Amino acid sequence: MEYLQFDSQPVTRQKNYTMLPILDEYHLYLKFEKALSTNTIEAYEGDLLKLSGYLTDAHLSLEAATTEHLRDFIIEISMLGIHPRSQARILSSIKSFYHFLIYKNHATDDPTELLESPKIGLRLPEILSVEEIDKLVENIDLSKPEGQRNKAMIEVLYGSGLRVSELLGLQLSKLYLEEGYMLIEGKGSKQRLVPLSPQALIQIGLWKTDRNALPIKKGHEDILFLNRRGSKLTRDMIFKIVKELAMMAGIRKNVSPHTFRHSFATHLLENGANLRAIQQLLGHESITTTELYTHIDVHFLRQTVMECHPFYKKSD
Repeated sequence: MEYLQFDSQPVTRQKNYTMLPILDEYHLYLKFEKALSTNTIEAYEGDLLKLSGYLTDAHLSLEAATTEHLRDFIIEISMLGIHPRSQARILSSIKSFYHFLIYKNHATDDPTELLESPKIGLRLPEILSVEEIDKLVENIDLSKPEGQRNKAMIEVLYGSGLRVSELLGLQLSKLYLEEGYMLIEGKGSKQRLVPLSPQALIQIGLWKTDRNALPIKKGHEDILFLNRRGSKLTRDMIFKIVKELAMMAGIRKNVSPHTFRHSFATHLLENGANLRAIQQLLGHESITTTELYTHIDVHFLRQTVMECHPFYKKSD
């Protein structure tokens, strides 16, 4: 077995020297030209190595694969019981690679062109009510050293709809507290201004006082949210904090940090916010992604029509 380095993360695969330059070039393409996050790049490359392993058994290189070979691969992972949503993600990764080959003139035909994604249906995200969020915040123990930090993080997650990666990377130098805004660097290194709620401003101010007492590690001086050792928090730590708070609050829903982002968008929509404004706040490149939130609360939308449409009001 040989090790292929991707951002210091070793990935094992069968020896195939002809593929090394292509995979290295593809990695640089994803990182610098597509400006994808490290997590996304690792997911793309992991999916591609699944396909490479399958093709190796058939003595084929990735460049030599045809539509039939790729279709057989999709059928095989389907027979393994992999969820359609995961199948769709793997297919998306494969399509990205073959689009890259054409873009870089390494191939002239796209074998993925006729491949169809598995039907996965519409999965509506879990959301919390305002009451549930209040209950969750109430369960934060402010007597603990990390209590004020956790309260500030929840207020920022729910009050501004940030992604976990955006919360972790939030910098003091990008906070404009007097103006009530922060500069966020989202997916693809795209920046956007996001307002801070009055409650978030208060909690950040209180947390900064606690933060100043920490032994801050070199290189982390500008990071807003730190652990007790003065280092940047990890995604796993944020997930653990949120899960524990939800459990203590008696919330039985599948709550994650992203749940606050979904709740932020849904509550804005329910209270009359423009879909384009929500798109800008969330940093969605496409309005289609934001439109998912219009499916969340059909009862609310019907109630809105009942109360506001003149024809319905006539029947009262």
